[in-house]
Amino acid sequence: MRTPIIMQGMLKTIFKRKLSDNQLANVFVNAMLEVIDKGFVEVAALIKEDPAFVSVPNISETNDGHFTMIVIVGNLNLLEDSFDAVQSTRLEDIISAKFAEIFEMSEGDFYTHLEAYKSFMGKVNHPSKNVLYSMSKAMFHKYRLNEYQDDYFRNMQCPNPLFLKRMDEVMQNFIWNWEAFFKRYKMVG
Repeated sequence: MRTPIIMQGMLKTIFKRKLSDNQLANVFVNAMLEVIDKGFVEVAALIKEDPAFVSVPNISETNDGHFTMIVIVGNLNLLEDSFDAVQSTRLEDIISAKFAEIFEMSEGDFYTHLEAYKSFMGKVNHPSKNVLYSMSKAMFHKYRLNEYQDDYFRNMQCPNPLFLKRMDEVMQNFIWNWEAFFKRYKMVG
């Protein structure tokens, strides 16, 4: 005979918690901010220790502004992989409004800032459409890491591929896991 605790766990997997678009946006925004706040110090340390650099990059653990926007843009760019076009657009609008409020910006100003990062990430990643690669390349360029590379890559003005590979592995940790999310929650409305 099953104990009530085991039965509760089974019921939670059978019956998913229902969330509205607004509730999903709240969960997403809060989780993104938490992972960014907790993760950037480690990311900065990994960059400083990366063997691809001939001198230690001057990256402050408190200078997480670019990182924050790169993670937000990367994750917003991936919404269409998990939602239809209409719902992903609606979610992006709600999420953007919430970030604008948190960052004490008007929605229009935040949208302009967001679009500038999207455009930048698209340019540094061209012709690839891989969002993870765009995040890693944006980190390289926004934190001006080229000046810390050896002469060969610095003169080419492109990131060392070994650094990019390691940065891809790091940035993968900041991509929202929609598959795991949908195992626990169901969208309504």
